[in-house]
Amino acid sequence: MTLIKSISGIRGTIGGAPGTGLTPLDVTRYTAAFASLMRKRADSGLKPAIVLGRDARLSGPMVADLVRGTLVGLGIDVIDLGLATTPTVEMAVPGEGAIGGIILTASHNPAQWNALKLLNANGEFISAADGAEVLRIAEQDDWQAADVHELGAVRNDDSWTKRHIDAILALDIVDVEAVAAKRFTVVLDAVNSVGGVAVPVLLDRLGVEVIKIHCEPNGRFPHNPEPLPEHLVDLCSTVRERKAHLGIAVDPDVDRLALVCEDGSLFGEEYTLVACADHVLAHRPGDTVSNLSSTRALNDVAARHGRTRHASAVGEVNVVELMRKVGAPIGGEGNGGVILSELHYGRDALVGIALFLTLLAKSSKSCLALRRSYPDYFISKNKIELSPGMDVQAIVDAMQARYATQPHSTIDGLRIEFGNTWVHLRRSNTEPIIRIYAEAAGMDDADALAGRIMSELKEIAGTVVQPG
Repeated sequence: MTLIKSISGIRGTIGGAPGTGLTPLDVTRYTAAFASLMRKRADSGLKPAIVLGRDARLSGPMVADLVRGTLVGLGIDVIDLGLATTPTVEMAVPGEGAIGGIILTASHNPAQWNALKLLNANGEFISAADGAEVLRIAEQDDWQAADVHELGAVRNDDSWTKRHIDAILALDIVDVEAVAAKRFTVVLDAVNSVGGVAVPVLLDRLGVEVIKIHCEPNGRFPHNPEPLPEHLVDLCSTVRERKAHLGIAVDPDVDRLALVCEDGSLFGEEYTLVACADHVLAHRPGDTVSNLSSTRALNDVAARHGRTRHASAVGEVNVVELMRKVGAPIGGEGNGGVILSELHYGRDALVGIALFLTLLAKSSKSCLALRRSYPDYFISKNKIELSPGMDVQAIVDAMQARYATQPHSTIDGLRIEFGNTWVHLRRSNTEPIIRIYAEAAGMDDADALAGRIMSELKEIAGTVVQPG
């Protein structure tokens, strides 16, 4: 069993003893800690309410019951959206004037996982400082329950999916008529989660014919829910067999978007943001932002529009912070995460779908031809499991010293530039691993670079003295 307590939220496997998995006691403790902090942070004009939403995973109803009861017990009202995408909850928090939000989803993790994703009053992920304070409050049980006359109440509200989609379709950079005129046929794989509810509604209103696979929101994931090539075999084959214009895959909470071309080939998860940014930068002033582990193709597309791509540390909160700083109209992450600032500051597969289909319709190209219009780069994504007690920072410092003469960044781990190729190594915030990503003009070259760096990491790890 696993419980990962981090500033970005509480994530774990269901079951086990307290502190070893995401048990009922852990859910209650961290919910109470978060609610206590948000109440202290809230403006006096905000009502003490928290928005709650969840994906369709099997443990969702159980965890939701615990969260609702805890919040009510602390004297906080609950606005329960039920099954709702992560970006929908993000929009509902400020829309309801709530003091925060909790999303019950472990995102791309398998079915035995769940998590509490924590939002501030702006509907954005809480800061590192607030995350650390949540952990402190939980560890010290530094919170107070309400007396019987001050208990909170629960209000169910299933209107926010429609309100979210209404806001997307009202954007002037989403052309509903142009998309509808193309009479697209799209295959959708929603991994039997909440995307099976929300995405068909969006596509129907865009005039798109939808062929559904794995769209029953029962939480029984038919394959690993992370939208990676090896998990999208059914989608690719169905696109070919049904002669669809493209395929769409979303993760369980619908903040990541992957696309499949009409021949069944992958558009490339890294290129979701590239294509959406291409469309937005043609219609909005400003630069774009992605994290250090994202493709340099975004640099090239930004340059076509006379703009610059800025690189942030990995993590949505870091991308958002830099987007605000540079005034970027669009940004995101190479895992298929698209953030459109004028809608809200969060990764949103629904707006990504609308932007992409508008671009595709107006380009008069096929999905495959559109993909071929962008430069080809290939990223080799790898990871190394961490041994207990491993001094990760010492290993990274040793690698930095070894490549001191190469252009490099230490904003987040270590990214080293080698002309038109790069490698990025960093410790994961959500798993006990070091991620090693390398990009080059060919997959063989990217794999070779990643392999070389991993060998050097293992060599250095063998010489670093572990902390006592």
